[in-house]
Amino acid sequence: MNINSLAATGCKLCFDSPPLDFDFTMAFQPIVDSRSGTIFAHEALARGLQGEPASTIFEKVNDDNRYRFDQTCRVKAVALAARLGLKGYLSINFLPNAVYKPELCIRATLAAAEQYSFPPDRLLFEVTESERVEDVGHLKSIINDYKSRGFLTAIDDFGAGFAGLNLLAELQTDIVKLDMALVRNVNEDRIKASIIRGVIQTCIDLNIRVIAEGVETREEYLCLERMGINLFQGFYFSRPVFEGLGQIDPNLFSHALG
Repeated sequence: MNINSLAATGCKLCFDSPPLDFDFTMAFQPIVDSRSGTIFAHEALARGLQGEPASTIFEKVNDDNRYRFDQTCRVKAVALAARLGLKGYLSINFLPNAVYKPELCIRATLAAAEQYSFPPDRLLFEVTESERVEDVGHLKSIINDYKSRGFLTAIDDFGAGFAGLNLLAELQTDIVKLDMALVRNVNEDRIKASIIRGVIQTCIDLNIRVIAEGVETREEYLCLERMGINLFQGFYFSRPVFEGLGQIDPNLFSHALG
């Protein structure tokens, strides 16, 4: 998992920065397909070495180490996913302001996939909304570059922060992930339900798949599935597993609930 061994494959801006003065690892949370009752993907989530939450890692990320951190996340996610024998897609969050030139910055990811024998056609890149996109045109070029390479792309936390309709108008990703704030108690909130139905119809028109993340209850899941969503992520199905892969109880799905 040593990113320094891959330095020659990346762009100069990514690797001229000093090594990170902190270490971290990954947890994986499954994204399930309710139609087949199988795992569609696992999202890689940064964690401290003792399982500390992602917030304790991201508070150490700054302008000086953002490039190095982004590249290290990718390599660690690929290496650990390969070691665990992950099937389906590996979903990796990336910081849009940390990608200088996509055709160069992707090299470390591809080198890691080759080094650890992980199929690159099973990579899914999520645009995280944790920071404002400084240059939407640049982000669009990143998404287009990734799509041209056969990677799946997604807008994460759609409906929160900076990830809204304006961003979707510029970026036609393969997937949109509904923010958990929209999902929470949707079965009891007609306003949220109406908004989600509108997003679903927009995504149907644009040939974009929808993932509902942050699903915690059976009622939320069934409500969203009735709306037409079939990809889900959340505690109802599985919590993130520290350095491991989640297993899904088939009895959780609607066709088994009765």
